[in-house]
Amino acid sequence: MKFHLNYVCLALAAMTGSANALTLTDVPAANTKTPGFAAPNILSPELDLRLHATGSMKLDGATDTTQYYGYINNGTANTMVPVLGSAATPVAPATEASKTEPDKNTYLVMEGQHGADANYNYGTHFLYQGHESGAHGYITRINLDADGAHRVTLLADTLADGSVIADIDGSTWDPFAGKLLFTGEEAATSGVAEGVVLQATPDYPSTVTKLDGVIGHGGWEGIQADSDGNLWLVADQGGSKGTVNTNAKQPNSFVYRFVPKDKTDLSLGGKLQALQVKSHAHTGPIVFHEGQADADILSDDVKDLHTYNKVFKTSWVTIHDTATDGFVAFDANAAAKAANATPFKRPENGVFRPSTANPFKQFFFTETGDTNNDTQAGSAYGGLGAVFSLTQAGPSADTGNLRMLYLGNTVHSGFDNIAFLTKHQLLVVEDAGDTLHTQRNALDSGYMFNVNEDYSVAANQPVRFLAEGRDASATLDSATSGLNANGDNEITGIHVSNGNPATWALLGAQEPTPFKDGWRIFWTQQHGDNNTWEIVRNK
Repeated sequence: MKFHLNYVCLALAAMTGSANALTLTDVPAANTKTPGFAAPNILSPELDLRLHATGSMKLDGATDTTQYYGYINNGTANTMVPVLGSAATPVAPATEASKTEPDKNTYLVMEGQHGADANYNYGTHFLYQGHESGAHGYITRINLDADGAHRVTLLADTLADGSVIADIDGSTWDPFAGKLLFTGEEAATSGVAEGVVLQATPDYPSTVTKLDGVIGHGGWEGIQADSDGNLWLVADQGGSKGTVNTNAKQPNSFVYRFVPKDKTDLSLGGKLQALQVKSHAHTGPIVFHEGQADADILSDDVKDLHTYNKVFKTSWVTIHDTATDGFVAFDANAAAKAANATPFKRPENGVFRPSTANPFKQFFFTETGDTNNDTQAGSAYGGLGAVFSLTQAGPSADTGNLRMLYLGNTVHSGFDNIAFLTKHQLLVVEDAGDTLHTQRNALDSGYMFNVNEDYSVAANQPVRFLAEGRDASATLDSATSGLNANGDNEITGIHVSNGNPATWALLGAQEPTPFKDGWRIFWTQQHGDNNTWEIVRNK
């Protein structure tokens, strides 16, 4: 595999404000959730959008079950929108093909990649995605240099052993192993290979294998590699609702680090660790209390975690070691609880703060919260989400410090995907869901934070750079049920990268220079038409 390495290293300004910082005008309000109204996406006027792929695109290398970029081959006659009926029954039931929801984006610049057409040049710029929903998952590659017929290649919809790929959420590039890594959120049920980490070769056809005997089953979402070859993962597994606090859920998800035995071959095993946070309220760590959802929802520990300017000591605890525990698939969530790791309210994605001088010392991650404005946890107990940072002396350090950067509220909630735009500017996007959309009469937004800002000051608020709209298909889905519909659009896959696949160029090792030197910004408008966009400068 030959890598395209035409990159320029830039001298960076060592100051509080980055020389590469962008000034973006705040979009004053989110789009409202108006029945029957397909709203446009609205961006800061300095930005514009370029469409690269949409759900109805026929796949290069399609199979019988996987033929279109954003759909599974089901539904009546494989229709992509509900079939209109009579005046008395305006929509026929259960006719729409299931949308597959292309999720987290991973951008790579590589030469020598192939597709289903042996005579076609697929270019050098590629955007990889796993698909999150439907009867099965699959992996696609958007060929950014290609024509329409070759724009999206189906890399794989089965594992190397011939079994189906379960639904996929997160993705990243592991340059040490030369593999793409994909994560699945759903926990394993009845032996189905869900909730696993997959590794995949980047060329067509992709060879895809599971790592469940190494990293285990879990609600895996975000995944990132560090300079030591460790993998940092966050898992989203919603907890039990309280018996009293019925609109809130018990913190039930963990932040993990996998330390491989050999970073060039993850299948050889290693240690899976979970983050443990020392309590301010008592001696010992903040832990999960089995059968006590109400107590944990409104505990002093959970409130402290969601209080500005509180700093917590952290440590990593090993929850599984293949050297002693073997390679049998295991439940990572249960192992984290048994080791007294600290649960969070649905952490979703994480990313390292970029630095050329001191990289991989600060890890930021999002917490989605309850996605319900009626949560009894409210903002103060993390019910509306938060953004955290974990600081360590180095990526393999055993201890560190945790603090909250931003506490979610009704306007800013359901935090999901995350990416650094520049050294100090952090992009965070919402997945608030239809319930919260209706409660606040507002669709999702994307925000830009300054990580040096003190957000305990009420006047300091992030800049809204994107007010997501709702395409016609999602508008129809939102108004119907029982039609394989997914509801309102969701912002996912926010990704800033220059696509450099080298080990020294990991995300976090270079300061991004958006719109310069090959740095590009992508996101996916999930659900509805499943459009994947690139954010470009509005000239």
